[in-house]
Amino acid sequence: MNKVVEIAEKEIGVIENPKNSNKTKYGKWFGLDGMAWCGMFVSWCYAQAGMPLPNIGFTKGFAGCQTAVAYFKKNFMITKEPVPGDIVFFDWNKDGRYDHTGIFVKWLKDKKEFETIEGNTSLINQSNGGQVMRRIRNNGNNVLFVHLK
Repeated sequence: MNKVVEIAEKEIGVIENPKNSNKTKYGKWFGLDGMAWCGMFVSWCYAQAGMPLPNIGFTKGFAGCQTAVAYFKKNFMITKEPVPGDIVFFDWNKDGRYDHTGIFVKWLKDKKEFETIEGNTSLINQSNGGQVMRRIRNNGNNVLFVHLK
């Protein structure tokens, strides 16, 4: 799974163009340019690493977090012990609906925090911020980890 992290790391700093447009190379590749792209970024990273995701609503992986979480739950892929390259989903409002996704990099501070690489995030807008960033996130009940077998 480290290959996925290596691919994602090379994308840090990529921003959508024009600003606030959701237009990226990930959206073009996926076929939904101009749409929210955090899931497309994750799907793109897996494909570039030679491990394309299965059809999770789309032939190239997933675009929507809800569809992806339902798929991963149905296929018993949820884990509490992610490894580098696993997928993480965030439920910011703690309402049972996952709003954002990224790639797990590593645990920090006795598993109280973890590092990710995420597409379509920023310090101002967690889920539609327009750039690829390395983020530090808190571990809690609003986080769901997926391990691909």
